[in-house]
Amino acid sequence: MCILFIAVDQHPDYPLIVAANRDEFHARPTQPSGFWEQYPQVLAGKDLQAGGSWMGVSRAGKLAALTNIRSSGKEREQAISRGELVMNYLIDDMSASDYHKVLSQSATQYNGYNLLFGELEHLQVYNNFEDSIYSLTKGIYGLSNANLNAPWPKLDLGRSELAKYCQQTDVFNVEHLFKLLSNNTKAQDEVLPQTGVPLEWERKLSSIFIESPDYGTRSSTVLLLDRYRQVFWQERSFNSSAQLTDQQTYLFKLDAPDL
Repeated sequence: MCILFIAVDQHPDYPLIVAANRDEFHARPTQPSGFWEQYPQVLAGKDLQAGGSWMGVSRAGKLAALTNIRSSGKEREQAISRGELVMNYLIDDMSASDYHKVLSQSATQYNGYNLLFGELEHLQVYNNFEDSIYSLTKGIYGLSNANLNAPWPKLDLGRSELAKYCQQTDVFNVEHLFKLLSNNTKAQDEVLPQTGVPLEWERKLSSIFIESPDYGTRSSTVLLLDRYRQVFWQERSFNSSAQLTDQQTYLFKLDAPDL
């Protein structure tokens, strides 16, 4: 997962809105999102190469989503697959505070990542390079391959558009969010981030929706949590030509909280 836009308490009907793109090599085998046979309480896509996931939600109301931190020259071949971080949180009974301790203790075992995780009503972002944790209070957030709300053009663009959509309460439509996620506008060279990759790649990666024959946006996902603790989840998958190939839609109410 390479970009997430998150709105917390910005819309009267939806206290949480998440719009996310997963960017990956097209050759990497992937299973579209669904409730896992082994863990039927978990809704997530599956990375068939390493076995983990990039984003998922549980019927108990837990959410986890991953973005890699772009750090050219710092990647280690022997590092543990980051996709297991999503599933470990979703399938375990561990609280968010306890899982934060696990993340901190294991931070150096993984290449760079940000993990959005927590209960749907109380989310936080952990950055393993900085060993930092940030709680998402009321607001609009963008998370990609650097720090939360990093001043990257595509993050600024997405946050601005999401803020506009949240204000249009009378015409709110999930298609607005998928339109945001499909924006393939590339940033001008003078405002590109410098992350250590060649300029040609900085240009390719500068749009919200990434298109190239080998690497690009594989799927777009929208998650909505309404006031009645009902979750809407829709994932749309794309091929290397950026054509829609599949769509998964789920609507379910979260389990009643323990008293």
